[in-house]
Amino acid sequence: MELPRNRAPRRRDDRVILHFVCRTPKIHDVQECLLLYIKCSSSRRPDCDIPINRTPLQDYDCFYASVFENRDPRLKALPLGVKQKNILATCNYVARKQGVKKLMLITEAKRLCPNLVIIEGEDLTPFRDASKKLFGFMRGYSWNRKAERLGFDEIFMGVCASAANVTDIINYNMFCLNRASLSESFFYLSKKDPEKGFPCDLTKVAGCVYGNTPDTGDINNSAYVRLLLASHLAFHLRMKLEEDFGFTASVGISTNKLLSKLVGSVNKPRNQTTLMSFDDAVVTEFMDAHSVRKVPGIGSKTSRALEEKYLATPLGPDDADRETSPLKVREVRTHEQTSPDALEKLLGGPGSERGVGERVWGLLHGVDDTEVKDASDVPSQISIEDTYKGLESMSQIQGELRKISASLIRRMRTDLLTDDNINDSIEPGSQRWIAHPKTLRLSIRQWPSSDPPPGTPWYSHPDFQRISRSQPIPNFIFNTKETPDALAERLTTEILLPTMKKFFLAGHKWNLQLLNVCVANLAASGSEAGPGVGRDISVMFRKQDDVLRQWKIDTTIVEDDGGDGGDGGDGGDAQRQSISDDEVEEMEVEEFDDDDGSWEGDEVTARCPLCGHSIPPFALAAHARFHDFED
Repeated sequence: MELPRNRAPRRRDDRVILHFVCRTPKIHDVQECLLLYIKCSSSRRPDCDIPINRTPLQDYDCFYASVFENRDPRLKALPLGVKQKNILATCNYVARKQGVKKLMLITEAKRLCPNLVIIEGEDLTPFRDASKKLFGFMRGYSWNRKAERLGFDEIFMGVCASAANVTDIINYNMFCLNRASLSESFFYLSKKDPEKGFPCDLTKVAGCVYGNTPDTGDINNSAYVRLLLASHLAFHLRMKLEEDFGFTASVGISTNKLLSKLVGSVNKPRNQTTLMSFDDAVVTEFMDAHSVRKVPGIGSKTSRALEEKYLATPLGPDDADRETSPLKVREVRTHEQTSPDALEKLLGGPGSERGVGERVWGLLHGVDDTEVKDASDVPSQISIEDTYKGLESMSQIQGELRKISASLIRRMRTDLLTDDNINDSIEPGSQRWIAHPKTLRLSIRQWPSSDPPPGTPWYSHPDFQRISRSQPIPNFIFNTKETPDALAERLTTEILLPTMKKFFLAGHKWNLQLLNVCVANLAASGSEAGPGVGRDISVMFRKQDDVLRQWKIDTTIVEDDGGDGGDGGDGGDAQRQSISDDEVEEMEVEEFDDDDGSWEGDEVTARCPLCGHSIPPFALAAHARFHDFED
């Protein structure tokens, strides 16, 4: 019998994922996971251990202000804002209490808070350095290397791939759980060192709880135990972040990315909330209270389409920029005309993703089967961009491209260069690339030459679109002997300016609002430590003698004296002859051609001077010993 198409998707409870956002869940799905959503900040708020059933959502950008607060602790008590151009990129909680909000004009923010401390935030280096440090710390707690960083302050960590995998940190601790003494439990942070870990009380969930916990704790409910253990791991990591790095954290613990991110906003800052997501009714109640615009995975275009379909009173042009929507998840989910097929018909069409209706249907029910990506030291791409009131001349564009290119090259060297410690005797302090981008992409956006159509916000103007051109990256950009400024000048002159002129026909009137230069398709370089597109051949040759030295031997060859019985004895005796390395090198070298395909590619062989057989170079020593032991 075919199931109704509007039936809620089912879920699994055998995955565990931690989601961290530093500064600062698949519930009804065929695969369920456990997530921690952590947002690091530098604000303070006491922890709570009582059930909470409210869902206020706040922004997650205090990480940027926290970086400056850690550098100068005096700023923690002051209203602080981070400026980029004439916009307030973000602000701390002290400023927010006085009405200041992110993305405000500086003039408006100063009017609301005259004593607001403004810090220039154009240089992202401090944020990037802090983010890398925190990410390196966090991913050490994911034993399966599932750690995904989003932006500077957000990290997902997969700590349990499946219930059968005891090598993951949560399942390992479930396996070691002493059910007879839950109040004196020990959370193991290492499989090899039984003393590495922390004591915890597993008779209760750490931090705040959304939903009802089982009476006296249902220790036989594996889904509950995973959430229980994850809450204590989250609390431990929060304390480590605060004590070792000076960042506090807001944490959401649930069973997928979607739910953990949303529940992490319930109690913040400096707090954590666990969603009892094994209870379908709890998840439904939790999701129903959210605006559709607040659901991760539902973008502005999708939310506007849903609002036009399900709102009795359509939104006006001024409402298009609102962060929240009067349309709640419950109104869409329970509507009699809502089903995966109906959503597909509404949201699908040319250019839309395949299966968008099924995906949005799942999100409305708290389903998110997105996997956490493997941890990597190599970003997927590196880009630098800037926005302008209007660049109208090619000389202005050239100057800005030069600045952006220089910043991009410096960023590449920061993120992709590492000290070459393979051989300390060769060029001390030298560096090597851990990855090489393959693609260079230039993106631009023009200011529209006309007003948008009636009822259309300015950012949806048909002419206000980003356009891009890509090409192979030039090799000279990897030359570390040249300064970034010198390489930027060459990159601008030889590559970027000619590319700019391909966007439009000659005589086009420029009025640029955005410039972006990006390197993408990064391929990890081979090294001794791990796989890559190829190993450093110069290092291979430098190390060859050291590696092969232990295998070099002086071989002797037994020659039959023809039975003449010289001074050495009778005809059965042998006279030993040594083949030196020089003689081996003088062996005749010929091309090896095997029609059977036993060898790949073109190989060379050496002809043995004793038997005349062609021997591959790696087998010379063994072949010589074969003659050595002949009778």
